[in-house]
Amino acid sequence: MKTCSLNDFMAEINPWLDNDYIKEAHIDAKGRFVLQFRDGTKNVYYIDDCNEAQVKKVLKDLQGKGISVSD
Repeated sequence: MKTCSLNDFMAEINPWLDNDYIKEAHIDAKGRFVLQFRDGTKNVYYIDDCNEAQVKKVLKDLQGKGISVSD
């Protein structure tokens, strides 16, 4: 798990914002942002400088890019 700010998180995932790379995104029961990649790897992030609404907006943006989002 990696702890980061929302800006750092977005900068880190920006090159991968494509459904060719990211299979699925969701928020787990502990409030962490989970990205499942098509190659089978999974990255877990604790974003420490934003609220739930901001994180849900990121999920909605990912969904708009064709990435599967689950609740």
